[in-house]
Amino acid sequence: MSVNKNNYCLILAGGKGRRLWPCSREDRPKQFLDFFSTGRTLLQQTYDRMAGFIPSENIYISTNHIYHDLVREQLPELPEEHILSEPIFRNTAPSVAWATYRILHRADRDARLVVVPSDQAVFKEDVFKTDVINGLDFVGSHDCLLTMGVRPTRPEPGYGYIQTGEPSERDDVFKVKSFTEKPDRDFARMFMESGEFYWNTGLFLSNVNYLCECLKRIFPPVLRKLEASGAEYSMERELEFVRENFPSYPNLSIDYGILEHNENVYVMICDFGWADLGMWHSIYESMSKGEGDNVVIGSRVIADDSRNNIIKLPDDHMGIINGLDGYIVAEKGNVLLICKKEDSSALIRKYINEVQVKYGDEFI
Repeated sequence: MSVNKNNYCLILAGGKGRRLWPCSREDRPKQFLDFFSTGRTLLQQTYDRMAGFIPSENIYISTNHIYHDLVREQLPELPEEHILSEPIFRNTAPSVAWATYRILHRADRDARLVVVPSDQAVFKEDVFKTDVINGLDFVGSHDCLLTMGVRPTRPEPGYGYIQTGEPSERDDVFKVKSFTEKPDRDFARMFMESGEFYWNTGLFLSNVNYLCECLKRIFPPVLRKLEASGAEYSMERELEFVRENFPSYPNLSIDYGILEHNENVYVMICDFGWADLGMWHSIYESMSKGEGDNVVIGSRVIADDSRNNIIKLPDDHMGIINGLDGYIVAEKGNVLLICKKEDSSALIRKYINEVQVKYGDEFI
């Protein structure tokens, strides 16, 4: 399968990774960690995966300015102009808007773009490559937005769900009927059993000309101001505009800002073995289980009369755990977390807020 020079990739690597606290910390969030002791961080693994079939000169990284040096350190081969360092934390839709503008003006007006989170596991790399290339070909010949969905294997309330609608000319691509973000467990079970709903992987594809038109409708004040200046494009002018105007972008996600407010959205049904590595419970569900259905990540642990736990301790620590069922046990630096695994994301947000108020940022 030949490399298409019109195919581009944006890797989203600007999040704080708080759902994996305390192992993911604000100064070094999960995308910059070798979380599974593989020798490569999650960001590096994502880059390696995409560089296997996207030209390396067409790969861009979106991050926050405080993580710029971490990206440089972990991807030294990446040109400086391919790192989009945002001056303020915003959600993913403004990140896509900036990347789309740069690709259109510096690179390729015929570009087809795939937007990829940096915190995912893919277990069938060859299937993933084929699906993404097919998806890029689809958006290259259709003015539309395309998501990638996988069949749910459990009633997971922490994921987004996509309902399929009318079929397209491809038997694996359907019009999107609805999006539902993080339903409660009963609805998630109904979605799974219906056969109409798929997990939203967070991968998102479009040709950049159509995507630019969609973004103009979502962010008219910011983008209208950019076009109204009338000055000839330059990298210096772009960076100056971003410094001054990026805070004016509303804090919108790709899903809510772009996909849910567009009628021309499709989903490709995929089977590349996907897991979201953004929260402890989903990591537990996606990994192979040891004795007692425990998941132990890179740690030395004796688990006695304990089951259904996920455990991650520092490499030089020994853990002896007795009588726990369904817990997260995670330690990093100056924080040890022990809490129920089920629906833990809300609990962790609560603990982070309490710790920050009572003890300060050094524990966050």
